[in-house]
Amino acid sequence: MSFYNDAVNNSVNSNGQSDLTAAHTRLAHQIGVVLHIGLMMLSAGASSYRVKDAMERLAHAVGIDRMYAQVTYTEISVTAYANGTFRTEIAEQRVLGVNADRIDALDHFVNSLPPRGLLAEDAEHALSRIERRPPLYSIPLSSFLSGLACAAFAFLNKGGFPECIAVFIAAVCGQCVRRFMVKRHMNHFGTWFACGVVASAVYIAVISAGRYFALIDATHQTGVVAALLFLVPGFPLVTAILDLIRQDFSAGISRSVYVAMLMFSSAMAVWCVTAALQWSTTSDIDGYTLSVGVLLGARAVASFIASFGFASLFNAPLHACLIASINGAIINTFRLTLQDTGFSWLAAVGLAAFAAGLFAQYAAHFCSHSRVSLSVPAVVLMIPGVPFYRALSAMSNGSGVLALGEIVTIALVISAIGCGLAGARMVTDSSWRVDRSHGLPKLKGSEQTIPPAPHDGWQAAPADTREIPAVRDTSQDSPAA
Repeated sequence: MSFYNDAVNNSVNSNGQSDLTAAHTRLAHQIGVVLHIGLMMLSAGASSYRVKDAMERLAHAVGIDRMYAQVTYTEISVTAYANGTFRTEIAEQRVLGVNADRIDALDHFVNSLPPRGLLAEDAEHALSRIERRPPLYSIPLSSFLSGLACAAFAFLNKGGFPECIAVFIAAVCGQCVRRFMVKRHMNHFGTWFACGVVASAVYIAVISAGRYFALIDATHQTGVVAALLFLVPGFPLVTAILDLIRQDFSAGISRSVYVAMLMFSSAMAVWCVTAALQWSTTSDIDGYTLSVGVLLGARAVASFIASFGFASLFNAPLHACLIASINGAIINTFRLTLQDTGFSWLAAVGLAAFAAGLFAQYAAHFCSHSRVSLSVPAVVLMIPGVPFYRALSAMSNGSGVLALGEIVTIALVISAIGCGLAGARMVTDSSWRVDRSHGLPKLKGSEQTIPPAPHDGWQAAPADTREIPAVRDTSQDSPAA
């Protein structure tokens, strides 16, 4: 036993702590800051690919040799190798949402990292400063912009002046309630249901008041769906599609389920209110007839306003909101014009999403904003929220065939949006065209540092000096021979 004890004692330094323990403790600090940036990006709504890329680049900067991460929508598992040891940690975040300003700030932080030599403590201080940044838009301003965005969307869906006014008031009230509930970290599905009830009830109240005072007729019921567009989770929906296309299935599937649950919660709210008040949402809106030139200009302006409003809902900076609005005005007007000429709806949506991705990629070279911040607000206008609510209403009325048709329409349009954005990324980003897999993890300097303890007085000889006994040929001993 003396040989074993001497080896252990020789591995202890003057402070009474083994070198391996000190290295492992240091790795704990390094992996902690890597997990911090991953959780911050995940809570801001970044895709799994972007989260992994930021974590890996920060890991190399703080001295981690190799890192492997598994990312879902709420959890991150990391194994890191450095300093002759390795460590695995799992972290969970429950603050779900979208914060484009934080994504841009973290992207800028990652792009300014040195290749090596950054202290984990310095990185932690920088991340804490970013985390403490307040929202860019106050609750009143955010609610006002949300109302404008939903009113513009109502116009794009052929809503007239009464629909736009009622949608604006309803969306302002609904977004105000959502901001208060999200600020208090209330359950998202309950929050979406409550906001859906408020927005739909306010819309019905405004239209009913107009009918009571004989200001409008009884043909404005379907516009209630546009009042809930601010509840459509466009950002996580698009990132879920991109995760699935990049084969990050753990994150993509969990994020898709989250999106489906949110939309189901808001749809249930609309159904409950409209069913209780016997309010119909099955008819189409046809609130105006405009000349071609005026219609093109009005669509461009409405798309600009709607994209700006939705970008502000994602907490994008003002400059990013303006770029995203220009993107939305161009691609959505282009899409609607194609559809007016008889072009396929799905093909028009796919081409418009592809153009939005290319525009965002080009604009990102001249500003500090991420491509997702410049493209998602533009394509949110193409997400078919109306068919989803109609599908739920049809199911409640026993019209299964009609509901199935609406659901298939939704799935195809969302797939076209995802394929268009992914196609733009593949054209402009080599990492999206070619998949590269990591090799098997190997611990640097993993030779045995402490020999095994002797057992029963026997000690194994070195492998290169151990004799191999000769094998006697027994074929001649066989009777058959």
